[in-house]
Amino acid sequence: MCGIVGIAGSKDVAPVILEALRRLEYRGYDSAGIATLVAGRIERRRSPGKLSKLDAVLQKEPLSGHTGIGHTRWATHGAPTEINAHPHATARVAIVHNGIIENFRELRDELTARGHKFESQTDSEVAAHLITDNLDKGMTPQEAAKAAVKRLAVGYADREAYLGSDAFALAPFTNRVAYLEDGDVAVIDGAEVTIFDAENRPANREIKHTAASAALVDKAGHHHFMAKEIHEQPEVVGHTLAHYLDPAGPVVRRLGLGLREALMAAPRLTISACGTAYYAGMVGKYWFEKLARLPVETDVASELRYRNPVYPKGGAALFVSQSGETADTLAALRDAKAQGQITIAIVNVAESSIAREADIVLPTYAGPEIGVASTKAFTCQLAALAAFAIAAGEARGVLNAADEKRLCTALLETPRHIAEFLKQEAKLKSLGEEIAKARDVLYMGRGPSFPLALEGALKLKEISYIHAEGYAAGEMKHGPIALIDEAVPIIVIAPHDALYEKTISNTQEVMARGGKVLLISDARGVAEAGPVWASITVPDADSFIAPLLYAIPVQLLAYHAALAKGTDVDQPRNLAKSVTVE
Repeated sequence: MCGIVGIAGSKDVAPVILEALRRLEYRGYDSAGIATLVAGRIERRRSPGKLSKLDAVLQKEPLSGHTGIGHTRWATHGAPTEINAHPHATARVAIVHNGIIENFRELRDELTARGHKFESQTDSEVAAHLITDNLDKGMTPQEAAKAAVKRLAVGYADREAYLGSDAFALAPFTNRVAYLEDGDVAVIDGAEVTIFDAENRPANREIKHTAASAALVDKAGHHHFMAKEIHEQPEVVGHTLAHYLDPAGPVVRRLGLGLREALMAAPRLTISACGTAYYAGMVGKYWFEKLARLPVETDVASELRYRNPVYPKGGAALFVSQSGETADTLAALRDAKAQGQITIAIVNVAESSIAREADIVLPTYAGPEIGVASTKAFTCQLAALAAFAIAAGEARGVLNAADEKRLCTALLETPRHIAEFLKQEAKLKSLGEEIAKARDVLYMGRGPSFPLALEGALKLKEISYIHAEGYAAGEMKHGPIALIDEAVPIIVIAPHDALYEKTISNTQEVMARGGKVLLISDARGVAEAGPVWASITVPDADSFIAPLLYAIPVQLLAYHAALAKGTDVDQPRNLAKSVTVE
């Protein structure tokens, strides 16, 4: 989603703002711009497309000024054109904005009636005119800007001050960061920063040392960040498991003050997230109910709070997010907290809003994930959920010591199995190239493999733009089988577990109607399935960890199908890495 940077410095800031915006490219955007203050007047440079185009504009028309703001825009209102690109400005005010102003039409009509002239189709331009209108009425800049300010990170240095929507953008300039709370206004005057809360009272927000790396993340020899991140999974899943598992047992380490008690007493766990993180939560539902006999309800965060859910007294609510800034997930967390639920967060960014607001935080250690299509964050989320489910089973008296040891041993073997499977990438490349020829692709699985079918279809849609759908295998006869013909590949996720025979029976129904089945299973599963169009053999492992292992082939299939189609793998069209608006 949109990236924001602001600097009040002691030298020309446009080149520095451009560098900071490059660090936010991974969030997804379709236009960019910079505005600075030059001899008391506002100057702007804007461009649709990638930052390289804005850089070319700046090379042709350099921008001076020691104070400035920059923005990468992901279009909501208005097409990604230069005129709709941020910053938006009047003669007195330049603004950058992340979010949606839902009442912008009413405000625009009101301001137009007072003589304001608008040039863009965006909702954000209203903020610039509204602030200007308030200044014209004699308000101070702080008062005039109050309604337009969103949550930002504030960076401190000796002679300069910075604003950013992500601490990662500020890392080259400072490691001292304060995080604003809802309703806060930060006023920067040179290197001086003053923060006011929603009641316009001075607020003392703690300055923390951020761990965000100042180094730009590179592709480490891979063609895309997504490829790099797929291959990082043995390492980062290992790091995440090391946080949760004591290999001496092996047992699950204690997961935090109050969590064990919450698990013992909770009548129900509600799991909510968006996109890939939601599918991780769906896998978690199977684990919690089987290993801990803990009733679980799952819902996408964008729907959860709007249906006015009935939360049980003493219940727990778990929210999963890579960025920790997903707007719908954060709003659902706040709603659950307001209704008395113990809130738990699985997040990859320790300084994020969700991490700061949850009662209990379960971190993942995926490191920065730059590719828009989530890969290593997903498997790290699964690793954390698996450890959490074991802990819940032990706390609730469902798992004995032998059970815990067996499950932890299986988890600890996951990085080795992933590394072993990645050696098959050449075969996955060939199959991905075949999948790329299809117009439609179906995925199916049972049990924990059903969410993986949904995730596989999502990955393919996201980066190759091929229409794909995921189904529970038993549902094929209830409609989707009508889509089957010889041109439709069906990717079947079927580890040789208790549900294998049922899944293969559904597979035979598909093949009888001419479907091209690509079977993903272990050696025994592939051998017993009979002839199929193609197969992928996953290392033999405990069925408990199958979701972590079977995530890898669906990622690689999508990646190589996208390569074959020539799409922008790391920044697919219309998508953003972090969805920070509804």
